[in-house]
Amino acid sequence: MTAEPVTTTQPSSPAQAPPTVRASLSPSRAADFKTCPLLYRFRSIDRLPERTTMEQARGTLVHAVLERLFDLPAQGRTPAAAGDLVAPQWDRLVTEQPELAELFEGAEPTDPAEFLRSAAGLLEGYFAVEDPTRLEPAERESLISAVVDEELLIRGYLDRLDVAPDGALRVVDYKTGGAPREAFEARALFQLKFYALVLWRTRGVVPRVLRLLYLRDAEVLDYTPDADELVRFERTVVALWRAIEQATARQDFRPRPSRLCDWCSHQALCPTFGGTPPPFPVAAATADPLRDSRSAPVAPGADE
Repeated sequence: MTAEPVTTTQPSSPAQAPPTVRASLSPSRAADFKTCPLLYRFRSIDRLPERTTMEQARGTLVHAVLERLFDLPAQGRTPAAAGDLVAPQWDRLVTEQPELAELFEGAEPTDPAEFLRSAAGLLEGYFAVEDPTRLEPAERESLISAVVDEELLIRGYLDRLDVAPDGALRVVDYKTGGAPREAFEARALFQLKFYALVLWRTRGVVPRVLRLLYLRDAEVLDYTPDADELVRFERTVVALWRAIEQATARQDFRPRPSRLCDWCSHQALCPTFGGTPPPFPVAAATADPLRDSRSAPVAPGADE
């Protein structure tokens, strides 16, 4: 399967938050609260460290390669060229984030060469579903933001935005995990609807397609939103923000057990697993309301 050609446009800079804005929310943090309020607290209020997993590092690497792939001339965007980008991009990531080198240490160290081969294998899945020689993305890894309800700044980083000759938008998100089970599919679509809402509010265009590319299984999931749906979704986002504010005022973030608990880094502190959360941070009441827990962009692939 290949995608239709698109034209290139310059990315728009997110507008400065107006003085009425008093909070910000990213799709990752909104999804955290929706999934489990206590997880939101651990990440956004306690800001507990989370060790990067091998899967997350692989996702970050694959995203970096796909971003750089489109720097090449169209006819040069071949599987071999993508493979040649893997090692240099990994070296760059380790230079920027030295802690990534620790992934290959421990009782059962992973072979770095095998790790790079596994990333190259995921890139083969990309070429199975899309032909990059026929694409000129309008934006890659770009920050977009909008104000909703006059007080809430919503923002996030797009993997890729395509703009067709007729002005239609297509939001593309790369997923390095397998094709989704229901819980993961819902979270992924929540993220893309978040982006669709921002684009609609800032550019006046409802994206024609929200596309998830599942590289491991070489599958494509397309979703077409409409304006009515985005109005309802905006109400959902605002309601989530108000629920977060209420939970913060009450210092009450309760766990919501689900299948996703198997991947949580904080089970030792969760009452569901016999743990006790740390004392609620006093600084939470005076924290910068525009600072999400990850005010810097989440590494691509880190939330997969």
